[in-house]
Amino acid sequence: MAKGFNKVVLMGNLVRDPETRTTPNGQSVTNFSLAVNRSWKGQDGSTQEAVSYIDCVCWGRQGEVIAQYMQKGRPILVEGRLDQRSWEQDGNKRSKVEVNVENFNFVGGGDGAGGDGAAQVRQA
Repeated sequence: MAKGFNKVVLMGNLVRDPETRTTPNGQSVTNFSLAVNRSWKGQDGSTQEAVSYIDCVCWGRQGEVIAQYMQKGRPILVEGRLDQRSWEQDGNKRSKVEVNVENFNFVGGGDGAGGDGAAQVRQA
C-alpha cells in the first residue's frame, strides 16, 4: 500500500481572537479559525466570491505565539496536516476536520501583526 501524504497550506484572516487553554497534563493548545477567500470569473464574466471557514489547532509554544501576536482580522499563513476528530454529544455522533498547525508565518506588516512578514516559529 502506498504511503499517504497529508499537507495543507492556507493563508487567510482570523475569524476571531485565538483561544489558548491548558490540558490537564500541562500542555497549552490554541484554537482559531481562518476565513480563506477565493474569487473567480463566472460564466457571465462577473466576479464571484466565496469564503471557507477553517478551524485550526496549534500546540505548545507556537500556539502561545499566535495567541500573543494575532487577533481577529489579521492575516496568517499556516502549514500543517488535516486531522479528523469525532465525539458524541447529546446522543449524536459529531465529527470535524481541522488543520493541526505545524508551522506558520505572520503576513502583512508594519502594524505589529508580523513586522516584515518573516516571523516564524518551528516546532522542535
